[in-house]
Amino acid sequence: MDAFLVATGIVALAEIGDKTQLLAFLLAARFRRPLPIVLGIFVATLLNHAFAAAVGALVSELLGPSVMRWVLGLSFLAMAVWTMIPDEIDETEASLARFGVFMTTLIAFFVAEMGDKTQVATVALAARYSEMAMVVAGTTLGMMLANVPAVYFGERIAGKVPLTLVHGIAALIFAGLGIATLLGAGERFGF
Repeated sequence: MDAFLVATGIVALAEIGDKTQLLAFLLAARFRRPLPIVLGIFVATLLNHAFAAAVGALVSELLGPSVMRWVLGLSFLAMAVWTMIPDEIDETEASLARFGVFMTTLIAFFVAEMGDKTQVATVALAARYSEMAMVVAGTTLGMMLANVPAVYFGERIAGKVPLTLVHGIAALIFAGLGIATLLGAGERFGF
């Protein structure tokens, strides 16, 4: 259950102001059809984060426990720094309209999420926790918690969310996980 809760919280916070959330705003404004957009986000996130979690689990198996502890600890610290860097959306990521609303969203989100903060966080969380399904469920829920309101309420809430504060909280959580991992908090998990 820890894996699910940590993954949900971290990704929900890290996603606020992230380029995929900006993409959700853009798609909602362009298509004005929230349900297929939300379904596209869900499917793209589930596929992308399942792949990322599989990579994280593989990395965890390939590296020894002591190396894994350092890799994870430093990765979480790097995520803390990266979270504080604002994202921008590439307009070409949302220019797939010929595929319809659902497929445009699915493709744009899947591609935009490649190498994104939340995907990298999913890799690290899956390497940290042995419950891969709980990590994927948590990171997917975190993405949905951040993006569904963006799709449905868009511009009405965009200016009311203090992004610096939210990013600061996410960065502190990542830093806390990194420090705890480096200090041996993951030893009960084998690294």
